[in-house]
Amino acid sequence: MRAIDTQAFLEDLHDLRAIGRFRTGVHRPTYSPQDMESRRWLMRRLEECGLAPAIDGVGTVLGRHPGTGPHLLVGSHIESQNEAGWLDGALGVVAGLALARAGLPVDVCAFADEEGHFDVGFLGSRSAIGAVTEAEIDAGRNRTDGTPLRDALASAGLAGLPRMRLEPARYRGFLEMHIEQGTQLEAAGLRLGIVTGIVAIWQWRIVIEGAQDHAGGTTMAERRDAGLTAVRLLAAIDAAFPQVCGERSTWTTGRISLDPGAPSIIPGRAEILFQFRDVAMPVLERMEATLRALIRESNRRERCTATLHEISRNAPALCDPGLMGALSEAAEALCPGGWQAMPSGAGHDAQTIATVMPAAMLFVPSIGGISHHWSEDTKEEDLALGMRVLAAAAERVLARGSAVPG
Repeated sequence: MRAIDTQAFLEDLHDLRAIGRFRTGVHRPTYSPQDMESRRWLMRRLEECGLAPAIDGVGTVLGRHPGTGPHLLVGSHIESQNEAGWLDGALGVVAGLALARAGLPVDVCAFADEEGHFDVGFLGSRSAIGAVTEAEIDAGRNRTDGTPLRDALASAGLAGLPRMRLEPARYRGFLEMHIEQGTQLEAAGLRLGIVTGIVAIWQWRIVIEGAQDHAGGTTMAERRDAGLTAVRLLAAIDAAFPQVCGERSTWTTGRISLDPGAPSIIPGRAEILFQFRDVAMPVLERMEATLRALIRESNRRERCTATLHEISRNAPALCDPGLMGALSEAAEALCPGGWQAMPSGAGHDAQTIATVMPAAMLFVPSIGGISHHWSEDTKEEDLALGMRVLAAAAERVLARGSAVPG
């Protein structure tokens, strides 16, 4: 088994953490100066590890191993949510650096905008498999301030660069190490998770039309209050979904906007951003059917009209059995009884890459389950253990004739 320099691995993580530091976390939104500095840092590190680095027209960085293979693709992303954690995404990329430094034949990637600052959705990984059109890039906007994606690419110095396309035949598969972003491992006293599948996320906009009017002069009987209709609808969803969901389904109301949003005006319009997640398509379909039925029932009972608009949906991705087997064997060898198989409740680039090659993920615990916040953290001994397990699994896969056992 190759010796992994876990000290250099941890030092790389902390070096990357210093770029865009925010309290104990980082602030590296996509195409910001801090994000682009981190991509230049990564390209220097890739070259030091013997890989040939390049950045493409959407900001994805790929370091190619010069040998003939077989190869593995390893990575994640390095931009962050706003004022968020230092390990989300960065861990998987720096783990790839550690494998390359140890001499394993890996290509290391940092896909652009996994965090979704722009509305294209998994921009880097989807572009890398040929699933993003030029028209989507033309139409893309920053979700926060509306900046056109083309303008952001130009400001970042990426305009005119070709977009990279992965070569699936080059790889035995894709491995991504990541923090759990939940409490399952910590609560069970375990140190590793072998991911079985990655959830699909189905996102919706619910628009409720009422009548804007005076908060004092309009009687309660006369009102068409879009805000109250929104609250009642969301309460009905929360009551009904437990009857149709799966064991690890989640649903979230990310935003409620009332128009005009003044204290003495009855809101005439409400807009809700809503999503649900699961790893099983039948469960997702049941949840959608229930949501649509609740909209119909709301329109029957209420004086305001609710309309459901689909924003996006993707398919759940099951992890490759052969890669999962290699990770499980390595976990049991290095941490007997200290791991479990588990689904991922978050979306990851791995689910995109899984459409063109075998893919799997390894989780390490998140302290307190915290992620997407600057206090996100993981014990260094768990980071180091995860690195050793990932390396042992990579060696197993590369030594086999196929990623999937016969």
